[in-house]
Amino acid sequence: MDLGLAGRTYVVTGGSRGLGRASAEVLVAEGANVVLSSRSQESVDAAVAELGDLGAGGVAGLAADNADPATAGALVALAQERFGAVHGALVSVGGPPPGTVLGRSDEEWRGAFESVFLGGLRVATTVAEAIEPGQGGSIALVLSTSAKAPVTGLGISNGLRPGLAMAAKDLADELGPRDVRVNALLPGRVDTERVRELDALSGDPDGSRERAAAGIPLRRYGRPEEFGRAAAFLLSPAAGYLTGVMLPVDGGTSRTL
Repeated sequence: MDLGLAGRTYVVTGGSRGLGRASAEVLVAEGANVVLSSRSQESVDAAVAELGDLGAGGVAGLAADNADPATAGALVALAQERFGAVHGALVSVGGPPPGTVLGRSDEEWRGAFESVFLGGLRVATTVAEAIEPGQGGSIALVLSTSAKAPVTGLGISNGLRPGLAMAAKDLADELGPRDVRVNALLPGRVDTERVRELDALSGDPDGSRERAAAGIPLRRYGRPEEFGRAAAFLLSPAAGYLTGVMLPVDGGTSRTL
């Protein structure tokens, strides 16, 4: 299937590793241009160099933190300067600190709100406003299955992700008349650095992984490229009649409709 991504430009935050990186790889391989961000300049430089070797779409990068109010505008400006336009964004950010609701400090809640919630929405809305009329566009937020049901030990994520999911649904209504679609992806246990770090918290990462996989209908963790392909499809013109969708990418773990 031709996803229609060739020549289109997407901002990908958190694009140097994990789910953001996996999605950026698919986008570039399909001929899209990607402007990626990460908080580390070293990580950005490495990701830009490696993605550039794919030889399809163009790649640019910016060291930036979603919590910084200037980040969204800087990413859009870079996309317009390098590639002439912006057509959408994948808003991904490192997960909040793990732990229970009772065990988290006010500072941790504030930091996560600024980065995950407010920063994510700021990128989504700034990119949406920069999409030229008649071009069509797509915004996808990387959330978590915690948007639908709490995940044990991820109190802050359980608090923030459902709110972001509802904001995405609302934004889909607002932007629909402009042919700008807004969706979200709800990853489960995908084999990224973040998930391996969470497994290691138990002191028995192999045992933790085995127990988690036993509760997944497919009996395995997802591969990052599987998530990346789902994200690229949602962002692409091939998904042109999908908006307001909360798409689980979790091997069947979610039991709710």
